[in-house]
Amino acid sequence: MKLKKCCYLLTLAITASVSFVGCVKQPETKQVEQVQKIEPPLNIHHALGTTVIKQVPHRVAALDMNELDFLDQLNVSVAGFPKDFIPHFLKEYKDRDDIKDLGSIVQPNMEFIHALNPDLILMTPIQANNYKELSEIAPTVHYDINFKNSEQNHLVEVKKHLLDLGRIFKKEDLAQQKVATLDKHIADIQALTKNRPEKALIVLHNNGAFSNFGTQSRYGFVFHDFGVKPASNVVDTSLHGQPISSEFIKNADPDILYIVDRTAVMEHRPTITAEQVSNPLLRATKAWKTGHVFFVDADAWYITGASPTSVEIMIEDVKKGYQPKL
Repeated sequence: MKLKKCCYLLTLAITASVSFVGCVKQPETKQVEQVQKIEPPLNIHHALGTTVIKQVPHRVAALDMNELDFLDQLNVSVAGFPKDFIPHFLKEYKDRDDIKDLGSIVQPNMEFIHALNPDLILMTPIQANNYKELSEIAPTVHYDINFKNSEQNHLVEVKKHLLDLGRIFKKEDLAQQKVATLDKHIADIQALTKNRPEKALIVLHNNGAFSNFGTQSRYGFVFHDFGVKPASNVVDTSLHGQPISSEFIKNADPDILYIVDRTAVMEHRPTITAEQVSNPLLRATKAWKTGHVFFVDADAWYITGASPTSVEIMIEDVKKGYQPKL
């Protein structure tokens, strides 16, 4: 009798033990993204050094809107980027909770980037001072675009960067297609401007004041590569242009006036109109008299200006200057 009771208690204990183990929550198996090695590793040479890419990145930090556009063009997902100034053509990224905000374009938040744990960081000269620290977090590629003077190699660098990213993400064919499309649009604008006599000014509007951008400025490539003829021979390599007066614009007397409204971008408000900045000096210019004053897409011209989408938008804006006004 005692033996039966012992056997019963033993069986009960074993059953309870098994049941308890079954109730214990087992640790979830963490999904590990499949590592796609690049062999041999890619050596991406840029102005700040050489970045070695050993595998296709899965968690990319883009520190500039130009870089975000490149990724978008190549159908590559982004893990984080600064969300302070997002151009309208990338607005679908604005409220994405699955994409981390990395601070500001001018001064990205290094703690946020650390926490993101990226396996690739894409940066521009705006963040050049952070290159060493960024490189210690993850492989960091510097985009060799010159925002101060784009007279030479601007479009060459846009296409080169697109092809480099195509190699990094194994999207070479798509990158080549994007370059071919860009080349066609560039050829179209060059054909339009080649034999045209019109001369143009590109000016920046900032809270009522104007700055001029000449052939050696952030918009130098508009003159050099698009074939737009400058109305002024003033040379300037400043990032924000040379401060000018309405009298300067009158004396230059452009046939076409392109205005970039920086205030609209920085203060997130609608672009101003010609009537809002009009005065007797400006109304005396050929551009004003013929209705060839254009407020260009400030998101494309000011926030970006060095990505496939922004360059194509800028080409369309420039074309407007050569259309007849009714």
